[in-house]
Amino acid sequence: MEIELLTGLCIGIGLSAACGFRVFVPMLGVSLASRAGHMELGSGFEWLGGDLAMIVLLIATICEVAAYFVPWVDNLLDTIAAPAAIVAGTILTGAMTGEMSPVLKWSLALIAGGGAAATVQAVTTVVRGTSTATTGGLGNPIVAAGELAGATGVTLLAVFVPIAAVILVMGALIYLGFRVMRKKPKAEIVQQSPA
Repeated sequence: MEIELLTGLCIGIGLSAACGFRVFVPMLGVSLASRAGHMELGSGFEWLGGDLAMIVLLIATICEVAAYFVPWVDNLLDTIAAPAAIVAGTILTGAMTGEMSPVLKWSLALIAGGGAAATVQAVTTVVRGTSTATTGGLGNPIVAAGELAGATGVTLLAVFVPIAAVILVMGALIYLGFRVMRKKPKAEIVQQSPA
């Protein structure tokens, strides 16, 4: 039972992190994996593997991916994508955790899944904002391509090698944390220097 829960959490966290890049890519990945018989969805989430869900998620994925390649529209989408990524990450983690107390399931799903999605989404928003500010939006399609690759790659890892997805996500977060912490003291030193 513990191994199944750990595996489910690894899958859920990996998929949730992928939601931070693109909301619908991991959801479509889960739908396709479920339909192919590679992934078993938790009770109440079988709808993700249905025909209607697959069609809707495919259309939503195509629209989302295309819209992010349009400079300035991508920045606007980030205002919608942030809460949507948290919801999608929470749902996907909940779908992977199996049978347990609903309070524990949704607490884990919100903290682990929603947290992973929110963190990745925040980083991508900063990267895209920096690209928009420094290139006038001309570099944003390159950022969009990188995010699409990230969403697809992390989704595939989460489905086929869940522990690798979690290690990748945790490694990236630790790396980014160290980069942020390393820059922070320099900013404080500049502010404290006499005028």
